[in-house]
Amino acid sequence: MAIVRVRPRRQVTIPKEIFDRLGLHEGDFVEVRCNKDKIVLEPVDPDDVLTPEEEALVRLGEEQLRRGEYVLWEDVKKKLRI
Repeated sequence: MAIVRVRPRRQVTIPKEIFDRLGLHEGDFVEVRCNKDKIVLEPVDPDDVLTPEEEALVRLGEEQLRRGEYVLWEDVKKKLRI
């Protein structure tokens, strides 16, 4: 068990042994959530994280759906390069 201090701007440092054991790297994403009275940090698969550009496309798609518009799935795949 390690005890760390909450730094300015609510930052905490993950101890090296835990960081290494989880296979984390600088720039990786972690999910942060509350579980009752505990803070839980869990590594996130990078494929499950949207880039800002992808988030904007999702918002645009949601707006189009609300207006009753649609886009062909083939066009979406081309835009996302999948």
